[in-house]
Amino acid sequence: MRADTIAPHAPRASASRRARPWALGLPRPAAVPSYLAAAVLLAAFLLFFILPVLWLLLAATKTDAQLVYRGPFSFGSWHALRQNWDALTGFQGDTILLWLRNSATQASLALLLTLLAGIPAGYALAMIEFRGRRALLILTLVVMLMPATTLVIPLFLEINAVHLIGTVWSVVLPYSFYPFGVYLTYIYFSTALPRDLLDAARIDGCSEFGAFWRVALPLATPVIALVGFFSFVANWTNYFLPYVMLPSSNQYPIQVGLGLLITDVPQFNPTAGTAAVLRPELALATLLAISPVLLVFLFAQRFLITGLLAGATKG
Repeated sequence: MRADTIAPHAPRASASRRARPWALGLPRPAAVPSYLAAAVLLAAFLLFFILPVLWLLLAATKTDAQLVYRGPFSFGSWHALRQNWDALTGFQGDTILLWLRNSATQASLALLLTLLAGIPAGYALAMIEFRGRRALLILTLVVMLMPATTLVIPLFLEINAVHLIGTVWSVVLPYSFYPFGVYLTYIYFSTALPRDLLDAARIDGCSEFGAFWRVALPLATPVIALVGFFSFVANWTNYFLPYVMLPSSNQYPIQVGLGLLITDVPQFNPTAGTAAVLRPELALATLLAISPVLLVFLFAQRFLITGLLAGATKG
């Protein structure tokens, strides 16, 4: 009897089963866990961002010769750090401290005006129906998406028309118009604030302003902190606007001042005079420029996390 007549209906192993041994009970080949690949990617991003900051911290502790000839991630000395501090603060009569005070004044005034104008504006766009509301919201989005540098020249013409060029208000007033803060507040009040609370306040006799002041504003602490942080960081790090609006170096904020310091480094500008700024001193000035933003973030991070999560769910 032929072999093909013994089991005419016996199933044949498909090509896919022959190609997959684990389908027959054999162990699967080991696979790289997905979390391991994610960890490697995060570690690469961490090194990419942390190493420059670490180099900056260590550069401020070295002399100029040590910065060139020693290892990039070696520590200099506390004595060199003190010398760099004395040289930096003594440059042109504590100009660096004056620039820091100017930045603090301009950013704080603009932050106050931003909160006074932006929070009620976002509440009105979210809770009050009025003619032109949709057009105003679209205009806010358009201005928010425009690069800030494109508005500097029109702002200069407007500020010059009211004779405020060269004053602190030439920087503070444009800073105070913060459309991103208005839109962020609008999103919060639209999604995270129960309208029943406002209706109950109105039934109890509150006016629209009373409902905003007594009900909405106390519940808006997370978004106020979020808008305040973003506004402060944007104001502190702005370079082009104060560079155009302020003619005197005594009025410059720290960001524009750093640009002037770079021109006094001999390695970047061969025409720099004898009272030049060395590279470790420039690194120390950069650390001073970023330290206020870091401190604000450390103290406000709890409110920032709450504000970022606010409005994520409705109801």
